[in-house]
Amino acid sequence: MVSKVKVWDLPVRVFHWSLFILFFIAYFTGDEDNLVHIYSGYIICGLIVFRIIWGFVGSRYARFNDFVYSPGAVAGYLKSLLAGKPQHYLGHNPAGGWMVLLLLLSLVLVSWSGLEVYGAEGHGPLAYDATPVISAAYADDHDDENGGMESDSEEFWEELHEVLSNFTLFLVIIHIIGVAVSSHQHRENLPRAMVTGYKEVKRDDE
Repeated sequence: MVSKVKVWDLPVRVFHWSLFILFFIAYFTGDEDNLVHIYSGYIICGLIVFRIIWGFVGSRYARFNDFVYSPGAVAGYLKSLLAGKPQHYLGHNPAGGWMVLLLLLSLVLVSWSGLEVYGAEGHGPLAYDATPVISAAYADDHDDENGGMESDSEEFWEELHEVLSNFTLFLVIIHIIGVAVSSHQHRENLPRAMVTGYKEVKRDDE
């Protein structure tokens, strides 16, 4: 007997798809001074703050304590997945839970480095606090090319921002592959569940 169980609340679903869309908008509009990129980044910052708060005060399956498992549990789940007999979880499985944390952390770093770039240009909340973390040697090597410390700082943050953005894209791709594999192994449509909020499960799984 199969029944529908409400798993993902509306805030989680809106967050998930908004972040998915905005990340790719920001990624493909990464040219300097592009307002679409800048405002997409600001909205992403807001979404991250919301998700962190919602991870403590949201509904059951939205909370971190529901899907953050020990490394041993993650290894056990992956073994069961490879064996073709995956353990079933209504919320995020252990591997998916850790991917959520990695994506949030990566997005925090991407957002921070982006604000530092904008701050080095004299804009945004970090305009007067763009941290000069580059080394003296790095600054000396680039002084003549870029016209001083401020340009070197901006270049450093731009390069870091690009690296972190590409790493986040890599995580997103791994996440999509993981969702596809889990959907196949569990015989459930996980993307649809993130749209409707409901999963179809057997009664003995409840």
